[in-house]
Amino acid sequence: MGKSLAITLGQHSIAGVKPQNEDFHGVSVPKGAGLDSKGIAVVLADGVSASEGGKEASQIAVRQFLDDYFSTPDSWTVKHAATKVLGALNLWLYNQGQREYAGTNGLATTFCAVVFKSQTAHLFHVGDSRIYRLREGRLECLTQDHRIQFGKDSAYLARALGIDTRLEVDYRSQPLAVGDCYLLTTDGVHDVLDMESLQRLLLDSGRDPQVCAGKLVEAALQAGSQDNITCQIARIDSLPEVDKDEFYGNLTRLPFPPDLKAGNVLDGYLILRELNATSRSQVYLAEDTLDTGVGKVVIKTPSQNFNDDPLYIDLFLHEEWVAKRLDSPHLIKVIERANRPRTFLYSVVEYIEGQTLRQWMLDHPNPPVAAVRATVDQIARGLRTMHRLEMIHQDLKPDNVLVDRNNTLKIIDFGSTRIAGLAEIQSVLQHSAIVGTANYSAPEYFRGETGTNRADIFALGVMAYEMFTGQLPYGEIQPEKAAKHKFVYTSARLHNPAVPEWVDAALKKATHPKLDKRYGLLSEFVADLTRPNANLVMEGQSCPLLERNPLVFWKGVALLEWVMIVWLVYWSV
Repeated sequence: MGKSLAITLGQHSIAGVKPQNEDFHGVSVPKGAGLDSKGIAVVLADGVSASEGGKEASQIAVRQFLDDYFSTPDSWTVKHAATKVLGALNLWLYNQGQREYAGTNGLATTFCAVVFKSQTAHLFHVGDSRIYRLREGRLECLTQDHRIQFGKDSAYLARALGIDTRLEVDYRSQPLAVGDCYLLTTDGVHDVLDMESLQRLLLDSGRDPQVCAGKLVEAALQAGSQDNITCQIARIDSLPEVDKDEFYGNLTRLPFPPDLKAGNVLDGYLILRELNATSRSQVYLAEDTLDTGVGKVVIKTPSQNFNDDPLYIDLFLHEEWVAKRLDSPHLIKVIERANRPRTFLYSVVEYIEGQTLRQWMLDHPNPPVAAVRATVDQIARGLRTMHRLEMIHQDLKPDNVLVDRNNTLKIIDFGSTRIAGLAEIQSVLQHSAIVGTANYSAPEYFRGETGTNRADIFALGVMAYEMFTGQLPYGEIQPEKAAKHKFVYTSARLHNPAVPEWVDAALKKATHPKLDKRYGLLSEFVADLTRPNANLVMEGQSCPLLERNPLVFWKGVALLEWVMIVWLVYWSV
């Protein structure tokens, strides 16, 4: 059996010499898939003493963070999920504090958390609580106090949850090792116990985190702590080590279905006809005979050529995993049947009566600007849903967009989709960089870089350019030669003079080979296709003719050379 992430936790908190305890702490250890996708969270908060609702703030911060973090999409990275939750939590504390206590510090608290996911520790910190790590007998403080000192005895917090509408959270990540001990403390501990004392107490307690936590709190009290005293200790007992045989066995526990023909029934789905077949998969039109409310569906089956290829099987399952987590009228939907177990490996998606965008483009070789804009806008809506979940499609092209009879567009094929949250999990399967189809792939893929949302914007820009011109902005790109391809933009107006100059400027920016000069947001691209962006047009006009319109430039050079040759011949006679 492969190992999983496991910790032993110790925690202790007392009011100390104060009348009430305004510290609060918590931990959440999910079971099953949640342990892999979200990890384990250990959280500590210390209500700000100058805050009227410090105790309430610390309790809300810990409880709400644990609830909300584990409710975020599995596809989000730990950093993205936690900072989103903390940003919302900070605003709520600030606004509620203003209403309830008529002051900016009504509900304020320090906050620190460690999220252990796969083989990495993710640290989040605001205020003057601290996170330490003990590794191989050496203690190290991993956070820096957000405390401004005035003289010897006067200091105030520069940062905390709930004191401002803006929040800056310190974040860092580091690899885990079995035996690591992470220590979280409030200032009631570390203000009176120095690094040497903390290290000695951690080592002398026989590595029993609960015993150690009690001794640390007691030592701080004996040392004269004048504050609430709280600490948490998390010892790393094991890290994920997936057994390859077990992993591959789980992937292949469902057999590949046989070749299907019209009239065959697969788990209640009547096969009507084959829609498409390649060396990698077969796609069939089918009818659900067990649920009359569903009607026609599309079934995709893996090819028998790959029934012993774990990487292929993983990618096949990956596509369905992505589709299940997406909800947009512009993204294809998976059909799930909870009470109908599958006897073979296949996926079922909704049936769309219509055509691919590629066929639509062939049928409409000169579409008006409004039609292209509407098409781009719909595709952008689907991509935006993916990007909000930190998913990058990575294989956007006209063949992967369907147009139904109501002219609604839907993106299909999520086999190449990159999911940030899954990228954090160590996998025994090493996927090569997937760059989709070369003509629509952003240049950074050919340099071996990781794709971002700007790569999808590049592909969308190429598609828009092709709709206007029937051509590609950088010509045909051979995959084997893509790394050396010269990305020199050809004006869309050269192929289609009817394209407005401001539209051409937007297409050029969307497909710019340099990442930092491309649109950062889909909404920006759609906006510049909707109305002229004067700054963008002026920027394009200021470019050298060679960059703005290379074909015209070289035609001019050729004409000049011809004139010079004629002139030389004339004077030499």
